[in-house]
Amino acid sequence: MRVAFVGKGGSGKTTLSALFSRHLARSGAPVLAVDGDINQHLAEALGPEERPAVPLGPHLTGIKDFLRGDNPRIASAGSMLKTTPPGRGSRLLRPLGDDALHARHVGRAGGVPLMVTGEFDESDLGVACYHSKLGAVELYLGHLLDGPGEYVVVDMTAGADAFASGLFTRFDLTFLVAEPTRKGVSVYRQYRDHAEQFGIRVAVVGNKVTCEDDLLFLKEQVGDDLLTHLVHSPWVRAAEQGRASGELEPHNHHALNVLRETVDAQVRDWTRLHRHAVEFHLRNAHAWANDRMGEDLAAQVDPDYVPGVPTGA
Repeated sequence: MRVAFVGKGGSGKTTLSALFSRHLARSGAPVLAVDGDINQHLAEALGPEERPAVPLGPHLTGIKDFLRGDNPRIASAGSMLKTTPPGRGSRLLRPLGDDALHARHVGRAGGVPLMVTGEFDESDLGVACYHSKLGAVELYLGHLLDGPGEYVVVDMTAGADAFASGLFTRFDLTFLVAEPTRKGVSVYRQYRDHAEQFGIRVAVVGNKVTCEDDLLFLKEQVGDDLLTHLVHSPWVRAAEQGRASGELEPHNHHALNVLRETVDAQVRDWTRLHRHAVEFHLRNAHAWANDRMGEDLAAQVDPDYVPGVPTGA
């Protein structure tokens, strides 16, 4: 299952991404955490960094070349977009598989395998947008054959900025982290309205709840979309200060169990995932890429490709 954590900046989505990833890993479940936020703090939130992850963003061309494999519809890595969907001959991946991409780019922090997009550095200023780095995550998820009981947890960019690419359609479930404030739920309304157009399920996770009035506020503002909530956590604050000991508070631990049960109840819809991938690829092709590449990139879409099945099978 592919899970995204989104929300207003400062809502705690990175903290929740880390808590949930560690929760899964400690249960023995195969999990990969991915830092897709412009502020690259997920490794720090997960815990001690055991092996730094090589950032995906600077190696996007090589990742494209690797993933296109022997797909005859893609002439070169240069003509491959971040939206290019897989087809027959493409190299499809198993989560944390024995392949060159995972071997190079997966690090480890807090006992959790981790991929990172990389920071927005000085060379990018004024000439690039962060979504070019996120393109590697979009391609990775588009070429991933993950199955039941396998988890990819992505800490996304803050706010509604996640809609600047088609990446938001690549998940089985999106958790929107909301504080009990008007600003905290404003991003929820934006995300809900955009996601509804594509049949994307958004579940709200209340965070930093301190009293019954906070919880009532969230219930009034988001209704049935409120899945669960976490109370203000001294344990998390201590962890952020590098002095945590003991265990997460029982209520917050229960909330993590609710998140997992909700994810596990989802049914993968390969057809929907692939349909959205093709739709956003064609949007980009028609909007700008055909002119820039000098070719009709709609031809990269393989009409006979069966999503969710290894190519050649």
